[in-house]
Amino acid sequence: MSTPTEAPQSATPGEDPIRIAQVEIRPTEGLAVVAGRAVPLSVREFELLSALASRSGHVVAREELFSSVWGGPLRRGDRSIDVYVHKVRQKLEAASPGWHFIHTHIGFGYRFSPEPAH
Repeated sequence: MSTPTEAPQSATPGEDPIRIAQVEIRPTEGLAVVAGRAVPLSVREFELLSALASRSGHVVAREELFSSVWGGPLRRGDRSIDVYVHKVRQKLEAASPGWHFIHTHIGFGYRFSPEPAH
């Protein structure tokens, strides 16, 4: 009698898929799926989305996101985080019109929380 084959368990924390509402992020595949559709993201965009989604519902400071994704301190006047958030936001909302995924908290940072648009 054979036993069912189990998928190997990830030994690295944070490698399990993140599922929030209609969003699924698969870190081991570098894949984001929204409403059943794969969303084409660059490596940096994927890392940014993963960093936000892993703290879903919480405001994440721009400095913390930059440090996590870019691996260094955010320099004064650097707007790259804002540019990348804009790109990710556009791609997610194109995959699922009528939904907002990333919310801006001016002066603080960003929050990942999928919500229907009003």
